[in-house]
Amino acid sequence: MLGIEEPRPPVAAPDGFALWALGFRPFYLLAGAFAALSIGLWALQYAGLLGRAYLQGPIWHAHEMLFGFVLAVVVGFLFTAGRNWSNRPTPSGLPLAALALLWVAGRVLVLTPFGWAAAIVNTAFPLLAAIGLGIPLVAARNRRNYFFVGLLLLLGVAELLVHLAQLGAIRIPAWIGIQVALDLVLVVLTVMAGRVIPMFTNNGVPAAGAVRRPAVERVVLGAVLLLVVVDGLQLRGPGLIALLALGAAAQLARWLLWRPWKTTRVPLVWVLHAAALWIPLHLLLRAAAETGAIAPSLAVHALTVGAAGGMIIGMMTRTARGHTGRPLRADRADIACYLLVLAAGVVRVAVPPLVPAAALAAILGSAALWSAGFGLYAIRYWPVLARPRLDGKPG
Repeated sequence: MLGIEEPRPPVAAPDGFALWALGFRPFYLLAGAFAALSIGLWALQYAGLLGRAYLQGPIWHAHEMLFGFVLAVVVGFLFTAGRNWSNRPTPSGLPLAALALLWVAGRVLVLTPFGWAAAIVNTAFPLLAAIGLGIPLVAARNRRNYFFVGLLLLLGVAELLVHLAQLGAIRIPAWIGIQVALDLVLVVLTVMAGRVIPMFTNNGVPAAGAVRRPAVERVVLGAVLLLVVVDGLQLRGPGLIALLALGAAAQLARWLLWRPWKTTRVPLVWVLHAAALWIPLHLLLRAAAETGAIAPSLAVHALTVGAAGGMIIGMMTRTARGHTGRPLRADRADIACYLLVLAAGVVRVAVPPLVPAAALAAILGSAALWSAGFGLYAIRYWPVLARPRLDGKPG
């Protein structure tokens, strides 16, 4: 399962600086470092050392994981994939550096008293990213992927709702924007998993036989899109529980069609399957939370730590390898990252309900595992992301 490799002669990385050559480079590095460091900032919040921060407590934690960490990875991935989809350039060089600086400014401003400045900067980031992705897609008439431009715009709307509510400009709870953003992350994970996991499985595992069934895909996507609407309207009750159960069943059926049990010898593939299994689990846990059987935070962390964290660490290693001319084969550092992040999800979600007395220890242990996994990624991939491709190609 760990995929032990035969030793091979090292390939020297070429000289030069290529951090601004393509979107995945700065945003994967920033996201990995921020994922590791944000836990320390969370501790400072609890200690009262950031008492003048505009966003504090759980709202800061949720906002930064969604609109900081996850959104950075999504933008980095879409800029990289968008160049392939359109065969046209996406932001690079100075525009990419400026967008990365805007993202950094957003992380800083939410820790200051300057709420309106934080709102403007953080809302501008997904909107400008949507423009950066939309220009090449529209030029190429790549209508199939306009969907992702729309998702970035919707994330910008959710971001704006959070800030306007927090600033008292509108009379809704800020958590509505957070919930809509959570649902949009679920949509992104659902769409991307359906596109890449069967393909990567069949490419990486001979005779795996992963398949996609159009009828199942329609139910899966329809359920998560309807969930965005339902949560935006703040609807509750048996109808929501039924929708969550239907979505979970469809997601699980789709996951089984991908033949995950055939991937255990290929870490670069099994990590994506392991992450995708958290999606139906999230929906089931959320249905249970709607009945009052469990705490809602368990469902949230099944999505954010288990599904998003696992999918992100798997895609960040694969993309970094493939787009820098390296073999598509996970090494020991990659596997350690996978295990640490996936273990963070298991500890955070499974331990508190099973051993309530150990809930605090589980939260702290999960945080440590998460930080270690993404910190290891940032350290391991800094030279990979900052230097030119091994094969001399652009990007």
